[in-house]
Amino acid sequence: MEETPNLNRIKVALVERQKTSKWLAEQMEKSDTTVSRWVSNRIQPSVEQLFEIARLLDMDVKDLLNSNYTFVR
Repeated sequence: MEETPNLNRIKVALVERQKTSKWLAEQMEKSDTTVSRWVSNRIQPSVEQLFEIARLLDMDVKDLLNSNYTFVR
């Protein structure tokens, strides 16, 4: 698969797991706006938040950081 430079791995992980950004916001007790900004690359979550996102999505945090992460259909 060809790498997409602006691909947001949080967004991809949510799609793969059939979860929404609203679900993530509720789980993390964050506003929908904050999570929306994360998945649109307008702001980045902290390292601690990345670990929490990975835990909630049952994935390794390095898969949220690794540029080789690809969408699995």
